[in-house]
Amino acid sequence: MAQVSTITAELRERAGKGAARASRRAGRVPAVIYGNKQAPVMITIDPRELAKELKGGGFFSRVFELDIVGDKHRVLPRDLQLHPVTDVPLHVDFMRFSAKTRLNIEVAVVFENEEESPGLKAGGVLNVVRHTIELRCSPDHIPESLVVDLTGLEVGDSVHISAIKLPGDVEPTITDRDFTIATIAAPTVNIEVEEGEEGEEGEAAAEGIAEEDKTEE
Repeated sequence: MAQVSTITAELRERAGKGAARASRRAGRVPAVIYGNKQAPVMITIDPRELAKELKGGGFFSRVFELDIVGDKHRVLPRDLQLHPVTDVPLHVDFMRFSAKTRLNIEVAVVFENEEESPGLKAGGVLNVVRHTIELRCSPDHIPESLVVDLTGLEVGDSVHISAIKLPGDVEPTITDRDFTIATIAAPTVNIEVEEGEEGEEGEAAAEGIAEEDKTEE
């Protein structure tokens, strides 16, 4: 089940670009809460709190509780506007949801026990086909990550979506095939020509040309 992080927010009375600019001048990040057939709520949040949550990763696949003076909203981030030069957050859209809400969301794939894979220990290479997988689920059941156990995998083995145990409320958006997540590929062999051998061949060729020139003279 998704972990819930709390962000303290303040109401802002006006909407529009002018009000948003005023919020930024006051050192706050303007945001809006919408959805679930309720009126939008204009808010501002502390940029330091937002920066902390962004640094944690997986921002768009995490559930947040926005606390507005005791009035709490469970939401998902749906859009983040950044300054084109400084990457400073300019605006955030948060979406409310209900128990019936289901959505498509990207979840990161994490690989474990690489040291327990005979194929990797023998020099094989982990070829990751999908770093993330799109899932369909309710916001409260978004997995933090999808874990792939590499224990026992040999060179030539593949990991498919069927190898990952998903909660009952969670399913991949691709349902018509057992798609590949990763493979254990054979090690790449590089054939190198030693400089000494290449140099000797070059010198021999040069000497042969020189002898031909003498004969022609």
